[in-house]
Amino acid sequence: MNFSELFKQSNQLCKVSPDGKYLATCVQYRLVIRDVSTLQILQLYTCLDQITHMEWASDSLFILCAMYKRGLVQVWSLEQPDWHCKIDEGSIGLVSSRWSPDGRHILNTTEFHLRITVWSLCTKAVSYIKYPKACQKGTDFSRDGCYMALAERRDCKDYVSVFVCDDWHLLRHFETETQDLAGLEWSPNGCVLAVWDSCLEYKVLLYSLDGRLLSTYSAYEWSLGVKSVTWSPSSQFLAIGSYDEKVRILNHITWKKIAQFDHPATINNAKAVVYKEVERRTAVGSDDLSLHNITIGTTLFNTQSKYEICPLPVQIPVVKPDPDRANPKIGVSTLAFSSDSRYLATKNDNMASVVWIWDMQKMNLEAVLEQTSAVRCFQWDPRRPRLALCTANTKLYLWSPAGCVSVQVPTEGGFQVQSLSWHGSGDSLILLGKEQLCLCFMDTDQEDKSHAGTEDLRAAL
Repeated sequence: MNFSELFKQSNQLCKVSPDGKYLATCVQYRLVIRDVSTLQILQLYTCLDQITHMEWASDSLFILCAMYKRGLVQVWSLEQPDWHCKIDEGSIGLVSSRWSPDGRHILNTTEFHLRITVWSLCTKAVSYIKYPKACQKGTDFSRDGCYMALAERRDCKDYVSVFVCDDWHLLRHFETETQDLAGLEWSPNGCVLAVWDSCLEYKVLLYSLDGRLLSTYSAYEWSLGVKSVTWSPSSQFLAIGSYDEKVRILNHITWKKIAQFDHPATINNAKAVVYKEVERRTAVGSDDLSLHNITIGTTLFNTQSKYEICPLPVQIPVVKPDPDRANPKIGVSTLAFSSDSRYLATKNDNMASVVWIWDMQKMNLEAVLEQTSAVRCFQWDPRRPRLALCTANTKLYLWSPAGCVSVQVPTEGGFQVQSLSWHGSGDSLILLGKEQLCLCFMDTDQEDKSHAGTEDLRAAL
């Protein structure tokens, strides 16, 4: 495992191009394009104001930079550095900007969600979509890029419109059985649209492409309901995280609940492995206190950590939420399936320092990772069942079926990892701090050999 030097970034705006060749970072009003493998600067663009959002086109040929306060969007070309495009929404304002799947249209949402404007880079044509709803997730594109589902609010009722992305004509428009639609998401195979209600009413609705209601699911009434929803990559499972600290799994055939995952304060499950992060401070010897070591940020006491396997039962630290405050820190807010749909990672907000990993084949708890600090972010390797997480300290944590590891990020000045994201190949990780970033390059050959060795050992046993 190797780490790059630190680079500047602003607002956590750092993204790898879809083809995996380029790394784009924003530094205030500048856009920097680097080669992922060498980290050499290829292009440097200057925008008209501080960038608040940045996004690659699907073919990696264009990149947009949005400046929401100014109502501006600027588009840059990697093939033709001299070419650029500016979209000014004027007094109507701008709250969201994103690419369409073809990478040639830009969808801008105006202030107060009055409308969505579709700008074509090819023909310079402009289309308008009325009544977009301001909600948690109001638009979603199907994985194949053919359709866009849009949540709408008109006449005090919720609707969904399905548009064909080729020419933006309306394919279907139907009313949803929701009190206050909070979000929608296509299944990865594009056959089913999941729609869920606000947290005040527990309701998840499943619609076909032609607008037929396939099924309705509600776990309970008269209490805060759905907090998070995600599909498995195989489209076979729909995971629903709720405010009652449980995850419910629906299957794609009957749309009935086939499993329920609890997050108890005491773990007695003998099938699960509980990993606990243990910190220890190692004093630096007088021989190590050279001028070189001091200049690179070494302190008298270095905090190192490792994982220990805890004997059962294990008591999980729980933070009691304040009932008088809005948006209570309780319930399952984060769900993530591994790329092969084998594992599901969850986080329960009133157990902020704990990540739960579930085996979707056996439908039981596989592992629990108890950190010393609250977990900020976790993400699965896009190629293999390996989970990376960070807790806003100087360490990177990795879990795989073979075990857990804590890695110190060897950078200057106490670089703290606030969030992370995988390269599409799974060969490297982008680690983001408050105003800096670094890349972590994985030794994939060694990892694959050790993983194969573990599989051989399991087979022998």
